[in-house]
Amino acid sequence: MSVKIHPTAIVEPGAKLGHNIEIGAYAFVGSDVTLADGCRLQHHAVVEGFTQLGQDCEVFPFAVIGGRTQDLKARPGKPGLKIGNRNIFREYVSVHAGTQEGEWTILGDDNVMLAYSHIAHDCVVGNHLVISSHSAVAGHVHVGNHVNIGWNAGVHQFCNVGDYAMVAACSKCVQDVPPFVIADGNPCESKMINIVGLKRAGFSEVEIATAKTLYQLFYRSQLNTTQALEKALALPEANSRMVQAFVKFVQESKRGLA
Repeated sequence: MSVKIHPTAIVEPGAKLGHNIEIGAYAFVGSDVTLADGCRLQHHAVVEGFTQLGQDCEVFPFAVIGGRTQDLKARPGKPGLKIGNRNIFREYVSVHAGTQEGEWTILGDDNVMLAYSHIAHDCVVGNHLVISSHSAVAGHVHVGNHVNIGWNAGVHQFCNVGDYAMVAACSKCVQDVPPFVIADGNPCESKMINIVGLKRAGFSEVEIATAKTLYQLFYRSQLNTTQALEKALALPEANSRMVQAFVKFVQESKRGLA
């Protein structure tokens, strides 16, 4: 199977290339990089560091994937970046490796990172993230599956963003955003259930109603978090995936809920 490398591209000795790879003009691939089958690097794209790029990923011009962390705690070594399949990195995107030897930044499958967005060191990102242009996810953030982060939003270090959540454009997120909600503002506050996102993802009307009930308990009932958890676990739908996911997220939150 063919590997197409433009004559002006640089692929350092030691790089591991799969089948059907395309590397465009003036692109750079470092010696510790692994590119799985079907990856495409457009002109001037950079993949460096101890980076593993999954199948059918595409890196657009001037993106830097696997760059050294900006964390001042970094020391010499080979921290890494693991990326799943079918990820798209648009122009000027940056994704950094972990901070210390043996630490990783991890991205799942089918994520889309729009121009100038940034994923920092030691983040763990699930599947189907869409992060809009000029947005940034700081170090050690965990992002769930099917999350949307709007234009020019920022997520603070060590925050968690739950599945099917949305962080609205220009938001400053300094606390955890639970599953199924839309958070907005500076600082970011949970505003409502992400009804459109849940419908598009195939959730039933009953499940969406359960999500609304959870939102009311945690954000409109004037209960504290412990009291709201007790009420949630006493709901008739307590064993549903909606309640279980929401409760687990809240119980594991360390920064408090947005």
